[in-house]
Amino acid sequence: MSVSKIPWVIKYRPRKLSEFVNQEEAIEKIKDWIKKWLSGKPERKAALFHGPPGSGKTSIVEALCREYGFQLIEMNASDYRREQDIERVAKLASAQRGLFANRRIILLDEIDGLALAGGADAGAIEAIVELIETTRNPVIMTANNPWDLTFKTLRDHSVMIEFKRLDKRDVLEVLRRICAAEKLSCDEKALSFIAERSEGDLRSAINDLEAVAEGGGEVTEEIARQLLRARDRILEPFEVVRKIFWSKYVWQAKLNATQTDLDPDTMMEWINENLPRQITDPEDLWRAYEALAKADVYRGRIVRTGSWDFLAYTIELMTAGVALAPKNDPKSKFRWVKYQFPEKIRLMSQTREYRALRDSMASIIGERIHASKAKVLKDVLPYIRVIFENNVEVAAKIAISLNLTDPMIKYLSQSKGDEIIARVKELRKAIRAEARKTESKKGETQKNTKKSEEIKKQQVKGGLDSFTKKTRF
Repeated sequence: MSVSKIPWVIKYRPRKLSEFVNQEEAIEKIKDWIKKWLSGKPERKAALFHGPPGSGKTSIVEALCREYGFQLIEMNASDYRREQDIERVAKLASAQRGLFANRRIILLDEIDGLALAGGADAGAIEAIVELIETTRNPVIMTANNPWDLTFKTLRDHSVMIEFKRLDKRDVLEVLRRICAAEKLSCDEKALSFIAERSEGDLRSAINDLEAVAEGGGEVTEEIARQLLRARDRILEPFEVVRKIFWSKYVWQAKLNATQTDLDPDTMMEWINENLPRQITDPEDLWRAYEALAKADVYRGRIVRTGSWDFLAYTIELMTAGVALAPKNDPKSKFRWVKYQFPEKIRLMSQTREYRALRDSMASIIGERIHASKAKVLKDVLPYIRVIFENNVEVAAKIAISLNLTDPMIKYLSQSKGDEIIARVKELRKAIRAEARKTESKKGETQKNTKKSEEIKKQQVKGGLDSFTKKTRF
């Protein structure tokens, strides 16, 4: 492939860490992590690079290897969906040194694919964790959204390094540099249009610039607008919340809300969690929460009545209502702040097993007493918990009659759960012993009955023989 045919996104990829724009904080953290690796005392054996598409996560790994003399062993999303793929390639690479370098870096690119339904074997995450724990070389993972619950274990084993979305000025700087290198006549308005359209995705901006240059021979605003259509891109939760907060108009806030696959309930939780981080003025914050509360009222009406006509009011209040709330300090909503994953969703995930156990027990009791699960949860289960907390003997008998498992017993009584379980085992042992005893008696009775029948048969037979002899002629 000749140089002229190399795509610009590859041709102008930064080769040194110093060439990356607006990622100084991330680069400092990376250097600090690598220096600890080289000294033999890494804080974590793995690093998780996370940030929006086109922010330079993968490119910076290549520059890092080039600058520090590492050999790169790269696996993309299609290479490690199965546990055996990781064991076959990454584990081998983690335990050996390279042929032409003292050390290797194992790159697991775009791990977001592991969070897709059916996208990975059950053991893929566990295999990556084992790889991290046993590796002799640095492991780097990249993700657009690392906050999926699937990645909790990986986050715990990694140094989290965030890459910021590039602003329009950063993208323009790179586009001007490419135009100068290619000796292109580039209209500043065209570059501004391409940079704004990219929404901080430098890779897409470079691809768009190349497409316009090839299509028209020069880069003008007219040609750019003709060749480039509006891009519909699904945003990550952090991005869509930020765009909603930063909206200046009603239509803009509502449009930004459509650039995500989050359902309205989940989006409301994201807005609710991060609202006080973005808006600081008390009165502005009150107005924003007032709008969010009204949105929640309409959401409740949808649940109660089944009328989805209220959804339009819900969306408008939770997006535009919140975005236009700042009056005293309108500039506060444009501050860059670090958003958090909704605590409610996190807690719901952590208690999922607990709630499943409760619902399963309610179903068992409901079938026995012919009541609905809701009725059992409200009116029956609280009283059973009182019994389990105060009377071990009765609780053990109830547990046996309902065939409750050990986790169910501990759910009903945390303080006396172990005592009840021990008593259940004793009672079940006694029941089995009694059953064996009864079975033994039953067998003995059947044996005696059979013996009696044999004796009667013998007696009848003897009587018949005697009668035959007496009546023989």
